[in-house]
Amino acid sequence: MPESISVAELNALLATRTALLLDVRRAQAFAESPTIIPGALRRAPEHVADWAAELPRQQPMVVYCVHGHEVSQGVAAQLAELGLPVRFLAGGIAQWQAEGGVTVSPTD
Repeated sequence: MPESISVAELNALLATRTALLLDVRRAQAFAESPTIIPGALRRAPEHVADWAAELPRQQPMVVYCVHGHEVSQGVAAQLAELGLPVRFLAGGIAQWQAEGGVTVSPTD
């Protein structure tokens, strides 16, 4: 199972601009709250096999869902099986927001 990353650790990592951030919330969850963590790319969790090949092989990446449970952990596990350096955000975007993290519209 891939490791988690805390909000504080993610903030520090994002400050280095070296990590790829992926929003893997299911479509309905995203529709209910259509904002992302700045810099994140939206990817459908049910189609990992379709988009995983596009990802950089060596770049650290973090995936997040709503609460950091089965969706992001499942995607992280699939990406890790492909040999990608991935972690999931503990508590998901909900924890990010609870700790004061900014979100933006995907078009911003």
